[in-house]
Amino acid sequence: MDRRRRASIALTLNFLSLLFSVTAFCSSYWCQGVRKVPKPFCTGRAWEKTALCIRYNNSESNGSSSAVQYSWETGDDKFIERHFHAGIWYSCEENVSGDGEKCRSFITLTPPADRGVLWLSIVAEVLYITLLLTGVSLMSVEVCYYTSVIDGLKLNAFAAIFTVLSGLLGMVAHMMYTTVFQMTVNLGPEDWRPQNWDYGWSYCLAWGSFTCCMAASVTTINRYTKTILEFKQRRRNLERNLQNKQKTQDGSQPVWDIYINTLQGNREGFVDASVPAQNASNYGNLDHFPYSQCDEYC
Repeated sequence: MDRRRRASIALTLNFLSLLFSVTAFCSSYWCQGVRKVPKPFCTGRAWEKTALCIRYNNSESNGSSSAVQYSWETGDDKFIERHFHAGIWYSCEENVSGDGEKCRSFITLTPPADRGVLWLSIVAEVLYITLLLTGVSLMSVEVCYYTSVIDGLKLNAFAAIFTVLSGLLGMVAHMMYTTVFQMTVNLGPEDWRPQNWDYGWSYCLAWGSFTCCMAASVTTINRYTKTILEFKQRRRNLERNLQNKQKTQDGSQPVWDIYINTLQGNREGFVDASVPAQNASNYGNLDHFPYSQCDEYC
């Protein structure tokens, strides 16, 4: 697989990671579940929905405070299950009437002792997205525009560093939010604690973003290492050819001087080691020194 294709794959993975992370960060479906809510008394037109409220045979008892104990001491048929979903910013729950949702800030639901961890998680998520955006920008510049091979390698190295750091921050941020949510379930307000819950699609999307980020970083580092090894191999081939040429010439300058002068004359080029031996006589003239650019990035 050539370097150009590897660069495109790394850029695609990093862009998917950025898209997934932004979607998960803005959504409120990290966790979802069900909580049991006592049925209210049937009043007005609410008696038409007897499955959503408590109805008494004696109409005078409706709304009486002394009858409240009735709904707590009877079986599960006096409770109704309401679905809820929560994210970093909001927690929404179905209304008792079944129409619409009621949303509250998740930060206010978090126990005061755990709000600091939640804010750290939010800051880490923001840094995660920022570093991902930086990595995507560097990879885009490397793929679509570059001035020289050396500049392309520099962009490649910085993109790999930013991508790895963003992946580590994303992992820490996701784990911190999971811990805060579990503490909120155990110590949060009584009118919010769920009966049962599980992770939602936003949570899976966040970890999918982390997976794509790590895959992009591995691809970028592998491409950088492969290019460096190719450079070293070409340099060894060049030195071997120059040493062989020096043995056949008398009074020529040392091999190392020829090599240094060649690199100074063309810092961004790389000598093609496959040049035929009959063309080696041109080595003394730097204007006709054979070289080939590294595989094109774009």
